[in-house]
Amino acid sequence: MKKLSLKGKNTLKGLHLFFTCIWVGGATSLVLLNFLSHPATGDEIYATNAAIKLIDDFVIIPGALGSLFTGLLLCWLTHWGFFKFNWINVKWVVTILQILFGTFVLGPWVNGMEALSEVKRFFVLQDATYLHYKQMNLYFGLLQTLVLILVVFISVFKPWGKRGKESGKKAAVANEQPLIYKK
Repeated sequence: MKKLSLKGKNTLKGLHLFFTCIWVGGATSLVLLNFLSHPATGDEIYATNAAIKLIDDFVIIPGALGSLFTGLLLCWLTHWGFFKFNWINVKWVVTILQILFGTFVLGPWVNGMEALSEVKRFFVLQDATYLHYKQMNLYFGLLQTLVLILVVFISVFKPWGKRGKESGKKAAVANEQPLIYKK
């Protein structure tokens, strides 16, 4: 497979960073809305939850999928490959887990909060299910955002190096013959 030119690689990296910024920005916005908003009326509660759902649907999801797709292309079309580097392997595992957790856990909580607040308005604050969803979104949304920021730093610092590099060195040293000095 032909690899990308430097210009193509940089363009793809730029797109990858763009989608990652969208994902991090959306996640940070949700955390801030969950922690800092204190709506006083039922309409304000619903409006806050509707805004959270809109950010989730139209900012976080496209950012996550764009980041995943451009990451796939970067691995496929550049020298990095899919499994050559440990830092890329960690990013793959964490990114896929985050997307799955967001899709099957955080997303339903966000949708549930919005649906319940639309119907119950101010009385939603007495609904145990709503309060549970809100609390779980507070804690796990923050955790998800912090892990996402950690993945960004992994991309910057690229720790851990190439796969098998250390084990290859150890094997080479283990197979070396001791030096024998002749008199």
